[in-house]
Amino acid sequence: MNADVGADAKVYRRLKAFEGRAAVVAGAGKDPVNEPMIRHWCEAMGDTAPAYSGPGAIAPPTMLQAWTMGGLSGHTGRSAAYDELLALLDGAGYTSVVATDCEQEYVRDLRPGDRITFDAVIESVSERKTTKLGTGHFVTTRMDVRADGEPAGTHRFRILKYAPAERGERGGGRKGGSGRPRPVVNRDNAGFWDGVARHRLLIQRCEGCGALRFPWLPGCGACGSPEWDTVEASGAGTVFSYVVMHHPAFPAFDPPYAVGLIELAEGVRMVSNVVGVPYDKVRIGMPVELEFLRVDDELELPVFRPAEGGAGDEGGRGGGG
Repeated sequence: MNADVGADAKVYRRLKAFEGRAAVVAGAGKDPVNEPMIRHWCEAMGDTAPAYSGPGAIAPPTMLQAWTMGGLSGHTGRSAAYDELLALLDGAGYTSVVATDCEQEYVRDLRPGDRITFDAVIESVSERKTTKLGTGHFVTTRMDVRADGEPAGTHRFRILKYAPAERGERGGGRKGGSGRPRPVVNRDNAGFWDGVARHRLLIQRCEGCGALRFPWLPGCGACGSPEWDTVEASGAGTVFSYVVMHHPAFPAFDPPYAVGLIELAEGVRMVSNVVGVPYDKVRIGMPVELEFLRVDDELELPVFRPAEGGAGDEGGRGGGG
């Protein structure tokens, strides 16, 4: 036991030595800020705010990271330090990875034609933490983004490099839970999950302009107001789009199963499982209705099944619910 503790401490000292080292130096966005990417983003997000189209349009602030992405071919300017850090974690047995959260700060609007450059640094490596997924270390990188040489914003991105827990440790055994991944609950979305626990699907409503929004956000994308209240969704909706998941397999799921983008009757969209119907019977436009699925002793999730009288009412395999 003492040997294990000593080995862990030695690994952690080596990990801490990476803090402050550069992950990317003089990175450059492959494309300038441009209207087609803004349009695709807004269509995917269902964001119709007038600020993002027409003369004088700006890019949605949450696109900050999008302009820095290197695509499949990657970026020049990436330093070896980040790869060395991940290799050290792999060598210590923390071979799995999951993105946990990101934080963004915005300094100026981005407009079509802006050229994006950035630097990134390994900001912190946590002590060893035990989570429901397994034991490992959180690694946070900070990216400072510039537009035409001017500070534009900061993007912090956090991952967990971990050694997967045994199925029984995750709560996936016969006496435990389902092994279903837990949602990330933070100060911005805690009210949503409180509502789910009471079997209420709550949608944010801006107190400034009345716009509804989902997922939950700290401010209104239409008018910028930070003031909001909630309305309860009726539970009626339709399948706006969907995918059928075959791979990768995960112990808590039974592929293939359908994951849908559900357009609620109130006009907002959310991602959820489509259950109570064979995965190959899910169709765009299918009427669905909300139900709350008990996953295990600790977790319930909002899912959707075909509305009574709708397509696919023959039952069968419900997929990943």
